[in-house]
Amino acid sequence: MLSRTAENLYWIGRYMERAETMARLLEVGYRMSLMPSTGQGYRNEWSPLVAAAGSSVGFEEKYGDQYHQRDVESWLFFDRDNGASVISCLETARQNGRAVRTALTSNMWDALNVAYLEMKELERRPRSAAPLPELCDWTKRQCAILRGYTETTHLQNDGYDFLNIGSYLERGDNTARLLDVKYYVLLPTIDMVGGGVDTYQWTTLLRALSAFRSFHWAYGSEYNPRKIAHFLILNAAFPRSLLHCQEKIGYHLNRLSHAYGRTVHAHARQRKLIAELAEARVDDIVNEGLHEFLTRFINQNSSLSLDVADDYLFGVN
Repeated sequence: MLSRTAENLYWIGRYMERAETMARLLEVGYRMSLMPSTGQGYRNEWSPLVAAAGSSVGFEEKYGDQYHQRDVESWLFFDRDNGASVISCLETARQNGRAVRTALTSNMWDALNVAYLEMKELERRPRSAAPLPELCDWTKRQCAILRGYTETTHLQNDGYDFLNIGSYLERGDNTARLLDVKYYVLLPTIDMVGGGVDTYQWTTLLRALSAFRSFHWAYGSEYNPRKIAHFLILNAAFPRSLLHCQEKIGYHLNRLSHAYGRTVHAHARQRKLIAELAEARVDDIVNEGLHEFLTRFINQNSSLSLDVADDYLFGVN
């Protein structure tokens, strides 16, 4: 496969996953905003969402340092000045799809195109006619439609592998960022641990990741931080856990090594990363510091994505 085709497919996977994550971040903020203020001074629930998206500087340049709900909604969903907004991600994914139209099935292209056209319609509607929960649900549905068509209509060849590697690299990064928002930013004071706000925030995080029912099946109804951290980091059965994402990346990298008859730097880095996750224990993660562990994972995942780009996407035909 031409490297430019592989690159377009890889970024379709990444941008669609990123669009879904922006919607999930907004869903977290919306649910948190429904929580009545306790007067105890915990932080504005909207600013950490922008920080998790990695776009605080751009937001403050445009809107200032007051994180009002409407501004954050605009920045993360409709603002083209933000390259990670939902609208920017959907448009860029469609551009990548258009560049490799013949490498996609007709169903996959229709899913990308319909999402783009419907987004243009949503953009023209008055904001009052597009409640945030509906926008979030719409985004998640569009991403799920493309994912479903990818699994059921695309040949499981190297193009399929690049699509999935992009998706799982992005998903692992996003799960780590969402978890970090809860633990490190939304709950800055130790005296709130175990309280009503704490429990509500943890369950909100699970709901935003579409994990509330799955967690209950796996761990019961006790929503404590250690169990949730284990579920989102180390439970390979949960499709958005860090371990599951790395297992899937390893699977698709191995398929590429068989198809191309060689291994590359990305394989060595990925094996090291998954070995660390497979041997990790929640107590070790907590002792290291959950924020520190997640930051380290995000950096390692980013390095892996750079290796994938260097090994496969930049001039390797």
